[in-house]
Amino acid sequence: MATMKAIRIHQTGGPEVMRYEDIPVPEPGAGQARVRIEAAGLNYIDIYHRIGQYPLPLPFTPGMEGAGVVDAVGAGVTDVQPGDRVAYAMERGAYAEAAILPVQKLVRLPDAVSFQQAAAVMLQGLTAHYLSATTYPLQPGHTALVHAAAGGVGLLLVQMAKRRGARVIGTVSTHEKAELVKQAGAEAVILYSEQDFEAETRRLTDGKGVDVVYDSVGLTTFDKSLKCLKPRGYMVLYGAASGPVPPFDLQRLNAGGSLFVTRPSLGHYISDRTELQERCDSVFGWIAAGELDVRIDQTFPLADAPDAHRYMEARQTKGKVLLLP
Repeated sequence: MATMKAIRIHQTGGPEVMRYEDIPVPEPGAGQARVRIEAAGLNYIDIYHRIGQYPLPLPFTPGMEGAGVVDAVGAGVTDVQPGDRVAYAMERGAYAEAAILPVQKLVRLPDAVSFQQAAAVMLQGLTAHYLSATTYPLQPGHTALVHAAAGGVGLLLVQMAKRRGARVIGTVSTHEKAELVKQAGAEAVILYSEQDFEAETRRLTDGKGVDVVYDSVGLTTFDKSLKCLKPRGYMVLYGAASGPVPPFDLQRLNAGGSLFVTRPSLGHYISDRTELQERCDSVFGWIAAGELDVRIDQTFPLADAPDAHRYMEARQTKGKVLLLP
């Protein structure tokens, strides 16, 4: 039986629970395709899966986005064929030499977009797209506060917010990251390690507050983020890098100025095939035209997935981290 290499998790825990193993090469069923993975993107959700914060049946192969070449298709598949360059997100199993995917989740790659660029934007780029275009559709005159602005989603979100005419304030932990965020187009950058981001945001907006906060940090930023909003502002919580936000009294939304809170995730914004394709067309089009800077920070061999997770958990990332089978 033919085998391939994959990262397998047999028990939840630290990075060391990820094992580099031989497993049988999977065969596609009806409506499925097998993709030979050229690049897999790392995302915080992979860490949540690994530590058991989002429980999964064991054992499993992590990885929620990838790009590669179709090398086999199942019965009845006509949308893609062997040899097609494709990418996908929100299907698990990318930390491997090959993965089985539902055909409706695959999008074709334009020639001008590389496998590494595609794997770097399928999850984080589409996230930045739905956050800025749909969850809170930014317009000229809006001001957005973007936390973790030098991260994978952050740098893309800053650029897309600027494209839509918004003023962007970013928060970062280091001077080096602050420079990257300024290059991406942020009007102001707050070093939260040295400044109180709530006081600084109020100062930068003449006490008015911002229209929207995009927060992937969660526990350590949520309370102050609410206080950065102007009346009827939007709190968009799309991650929990510092831990989950505890339950809170909804009356605080009234007291804070009739505020909105939403907890979106990408799956609900690409569940419709047409919507998925439209978002990809936008993001890939900007990349192909040189209008979106996709910063690939580090690449690791597939076997070194534990080191890649350690790097991410140490808050070292300045852009996207990829695994290369």
